[in-house]
Amino acid sequence: MTLPQPRFLPMTEKEGTKLGIGQFDIILVTGDAYVDHPSFGTALIGRVLWDAGFSVGVIAQPDWRGPDDLAKLGKPRLFFGISSGNVDSMVNNYTPALKVRNDDVYSPGGKGMGRPDRATTVYTDRLHALFTGTPLVIGGIEASLRRFAHYDYWSDSVRHAILADAPAELLVFGMGEKPVVAIAQALSRGEPVGSLRNISGTCYRMPLSEWRGSCHEGYVVLPSFSEVSADKLAYARAFSLHYREQDPLRGRPVTQVHPKTVIIQNPPAQPLTTDELDHIYELPYSRKQHPLYREPVPALEPVRFSVTSHRGCFGGCSFCALTHHQGRIVQSRSADSIVREVEAITRMPGFTGIIQDVGGPTANMYGASCASWNRSGACADRNCTSCDNLATAHDLQVTLLRRLRELPGVKQVFISSGIRYDLFDTDRDGYLKEIVASHTSGHLKVAPEHIVSHVTDLMNKPGKESFEHFCQKFEALGKVTGKEQYILPYFMSGHPGCRMEDMIALALYLRDHSLYTEQVQDFTPTPMSISTCMYYTGLDPFTLKPVYIPKGREKQVQRAMLHYRDREKQELAREGLTMAGRSDLIGPGKQCLVAPSYGGSQLKRDLQKSPVSISGKAGTVGRNTTPDPATGRKKKR
Repeated sequence: MTLPQPRFLPMTEKEGTKLGIGQFDIILVTGDAYVDHPSFGTALIGRVLWDAGFSVGVIAQPDWRGPDDLAKLGKPRLFFGISSGNVDSMVNNYTPALKVRNDDVYSPGGKGMGRPDRATTVYTDRLHALFTGTPLVIGGIEASLRRFAHYDYWSDSVRHAILADAPAELLVFGMGEKPVVAIAQALSRGEPVGSLRNISGTCYRMPLSEWRGSCHEGYVVLPSFSEVSADKLAYARAFSLHYREQDPLRGRPVTQVHPKTVIIQNPPAQPLTTDELDHIYELPYSRKQHPLYREPVPALEPVRFSVTSHRGCFGGCSFCALTHHQGRIVQSRSADSIVREVEAITRMPGFTGIIQDVGGPTANMYGASCASWNRSGACADRNCTSCDNLATAHDLQVTLLRRLRELPGVKQVFISSGIRYDLFDTDRDGYLKEIVASHTSGHLKVAPEHIVSHVTDLMNKPGKESFEHFCQKFEALGKVTGKEQYILPYFMSGHPGCRMEDMIALALYLRDHSLYTEQVQDFTPTPMSISTCMYYTGLDPFTLKPVYIPKGREKQVQRAMLHYRDREKQELAREGLTMAGRSDLIGPGKQCLVAPSYGGSQLKRDLQKSPVSISGKAGTVGRNTTPDPATGRKKKR
C-alpha cells in the first residue's frame, strides 16, 4: 500500500485523524525533539517506513515519569520503535568530567535533561508495562553500541548487553532502514515477533535452556558476561572477536551468554545501493522542526541546508565507533540525486544561497571504492587508508561540487564535515586546491588528534609528518588563491597510551606552530570503541599488549596542558609540568609555557620581559596571518 507522505509525521491523534489514521502501524519514541530532516534518525526511519506503506506516529521526548505522554498515540498495530535519539543519552546528559550538562541541542530552546539517563531502557520499561504483548524494537546509537556486554564509563562498570536489561524483542543496529522495514513487513504478515531471528542487522534473545540444547556451529561465541565482567583479559578477547565480525559480507553470527539470557547478533545488514540511498534522501523532508514547538531546536540550524553525500568510514579511528555502526564500506549517492536535492533546497523559504555542507563522516571519502567490498567485504587484516587497492574519487567530488555551485540560487557550497588529509598525498585531481578556492568557509576542519607517534599509532591516525605535509600544501595553496584560510585542527587529551610528557610535547608543538587550541576533546570512553576497550582493560585488544591509561586527575591535567595559555588552566598546567619533571617550562621567558605561581609586581615585571602573551590565544595554521587575540582581526605574523 502506498501512503501519501505528510508534511510532518503525526505527533498527535488529531494529526493522525486528519490523515485518515485510526491506529498507527508503528509508533517511534525518541529522546530528541522531532525535526523532519534526514540528519535526524527518527525522521529518516519514519519516512522510510511511511514510504514502505506503514503509517507512523512520533512521540518525542516524552515525560517518562508518568503514563500520559507514552500512551498518547495509543497502541500501534505492529510495534513501538524506541531510541534515545541522535546521541547516547549518557553522552548527552554528562560532560567527560561527569558533570550534568545544562543544555541539549536536540531539545526545544536547547534546554537540558529532556530525556532520562539510559533513555532507551527507561522508555522500553515504561512501554512494556503500559502495552503488554505489543512488540518493542530498540535501535539508534545508544542501543546499537550497547549490543554486547560493555564497559560503562558513567558507572565505571561492565554492564549487560542492553537487550539483557531492556524488555524489547529485537534490537536494530547500524543505520537500520532495511532491518526495520523487514521487521514491519514480517509482523504485518502475521509472523510472531519471536520468530524473527534471521534478519540481518538485528540482535535477539534466546533462552538459556534453548541455547544449551542447540548446536553452536557457525556462531562466534564470546566469553560470557560473567567472564568479561570479572576478567579484563577476557573482556579484551571478547571485544576483538566481535569487532572482526562487523562486516556485512564476511561477518558471522555472534553470541554472548548472560546470566538470564543469551544475546545473538546476526551479521550486519547489507550496504544500501546508490539507488536506495538516493531514494531515501530524496523523500519529502520538510527540513523543519515540528510546528508544535514554540522554541527553536538548536541542532537543526547547522544542518538545515546541508546534504549527505555518502555513508560509512574506512578510517578506523580507535576512539570512534563508526565501524560498529555505519561500517567501513563507503556507500555513495549519485551526483544527479544530490543535485536534485540541492535544487529542492533552493526553493525553500529562508534559503539564502548557502549550502552548509556536502559530506558524510569524512567528506572526501565520497565515491571511494574497492573491488573487495562487493566481493568479500572490507579486509580484516589491513587498513584501507594505506591500501593500494582503495580507489579514491576526488575527481568525482570536484565535479559534483562544481555542478552544485553553478545551480541558480546557490551562492556558496561549503565542506564542513571534515576531511582526511592523508587520502590525497599526491592530489593529482587538484582536489585540495578546489576546496581551498571555493568550498572553505574561512576554516577547514581536520583532525590530527596528536603528534606523538606512539599515541597516533594507538589512535590509528596518521602521524605528524602527514599533517605537516598537508599544512604546507594548504598554506601554499592559500598564497596561490589569495585567500586567508585557516586550518582548524582537532586535538585530543587523555587518550590511552598518552603520558604527561606526550601532552607537553603536543603543547610545545601548538606553541611553536601557532595552532589554535579551542577544538580540544578530552577522551571519553563511549561504548564499543577500541579506545574504550583499552581504557577499561589497559590492553590493546588485538595484540593484548599493555597500554598506559591516564585516569582521574591526570586526565584533567592533560587537558589543561592544551589550554596552557588560559589563566584559569595554568595551575593545572604547572602541576603537569612538575609531574613530568619539566619545571624548566615554568617561568617568564619565551621558552616557557606558563608563568611561575606567584603574583604582584615581580610577576608583572617578568611578564613585561617576555614577548609571549600568557593569556592570549594563538592563531590557527593559515596563510601568513593570525587572529589578534584582543580584537579577533587578522594581523601579520
